[in-house]
Amino acid sequence: MDEKSSSNSHHRLLIVLLMVLLFGVIMIQYVCPSRSECQMLHQLGSWFEGGSATGSRSSGNEIQDGLQKDPYIAEDGALVRFVPRFNFTIADLNRGVDFNIKGDDVIVFLHIQKTGGTTFGRHLVRNIQLERPCECHAGQKKCTCYRPGKKETWLFSRFSTGWSCGLHADWTELTSCVPSRMDSQEAPENLPSRNYYYITILRDPVSRYLSEWRHVQRGATWRSSKHVCDGRSPTLFELPSCYSGDDWSGCSLQEFMDCPYNLANNRQTRMLADLSLVGCYNVSTMSEDERWAVLLESAKRNLRGMAFFGLTEYQRKTQYLFERTFNLEFIAPFTQLNGTRASSVEVPSETQYRILQLNRWDVELYEYARDLFLQRFQVARQQERRQARARRQQERRRLRGRLTTKQGRQLKPTETPRQPVSLSVVTEEQLRGKAGGDTVESEVLLPDWWDLDENGTMEDYTDNVEQW
Repeated sequence: MDEKSSSNSHHRLLIVLLMVLLFGVIMIQYVCPSRSECQMLHQLGSWFEGGSATGSRSSGNEIQDGLQKDPYIAEDGALVRFVPRFNFTIADLNRGVDFNIKGDDVIVFLHIQKTGGTTFGRHLVRNIQLERPCECHAGQKKCTCYRPGKKETWLFSRFSTGWSCGLHADWTELTSCVPSRMDSQEAPENLPSRNYYYITILRDPVSRYLSEWRHVQRGATWRSSKHVCDGRSPTLFELPSCYSGDDWSGCSLQEFMDCPYNLANNRQTRMLADLSLVGCYNVSTMSEDERWAVLLESAKRNLRGMAFFGLTEYQRKTQYLFERTFNLEFIAPFTQLNGTRASSVEVPSETQYRILQLNRWDVELYEYARDLFLQRFQVARQQERRQARARRQQERRRLRGRLTTKQGRQLKPTETPRQPVSLSVVTEEQLRGKAGGDTVESEVLLPDWWDLDENGTMEDYTDNVEQW
């Protein structure tokens, strides 16, 4: 009898210990959501929860580290507080455009080197759900992206129209070239004025700079770029070359950084700014700091005015904002790839500091762009939630307001109809009705206060903004 009692006690103790252990694993996931911060603890959690999580998928959310995660959270690796630094207007944050692919609207993709623009450009021609998909054939660099029922293109990009305005044309070149180029290709007398929606992708300046260095080291030059500004290309005196041969292959990072004419320095700021404001490539018109300050403010202004821009470091958010902006949907989700050539380069801290100094205007632009991007994402998500909540509440009021009553007889013409029964005094007998009566359905839309407990005001997004 004592042995049996002792065995039961051991079993109970073992169950208690297992429950405590499982509770501890769950708490670990909440306290330390990032694998990088608590790698061993997360590994312990995956031993217990990995089996049940394998292959699981719910409403498009991914399973990672034993937890069901929002795809927008998963790409960032950790939930960290995002505190907005810049104040933007409502118009800056709400970037929905009335893009009409069947009309005369055109999306213009400004492709900055080494920002993941090639991948994004392929998404535009191969991965969007369209009534008339782009026609892409093996061995051909360009796809045909026509509007439904017309032989007119809706996309101006490398993979649709080619480098029609020059290799990696910048803002200054595109805004002066695209309208005339489109008119020359498609009869202007039969077309009204078009709406051009400019888009681009930005990237962390240090990663982008290192990626460009590796690309140049392998022999890339972009020598065919025109750099047209105010109707002409720069002279060799205005834009000297960093190398004397056919290319700069094999150059070291030190050599790449030492060239004062290297267009890789602050490339994103220069390509997004209006160069005519500073005399194009004539650097003698003002001091260097004054020149770059003007270019930075121009780049920020143009970035705010663009229909859309994305960030290489936030692929899923980039996809979400593009879809919401243009009311288009991609077929397959974007993937976040961190294993780039730039990420494989081991750079000493002093070299990283030098790169930051060489690209200080790009650093400031990227911080500004990231802040705007995340605020736009936050606003869009909250608007989506409000809309979903409003639909649920309306449906709930409609369903709760549908009263089915069984009356013993139909109203005669001489009888006065009874007043609708107040919802607060509806009895079980009235709802059930009398046996043998006819069924009469009356739908009542409940007042707004019916779901007051779930219809509280949404806090302003700046009061509690998280980086999703």
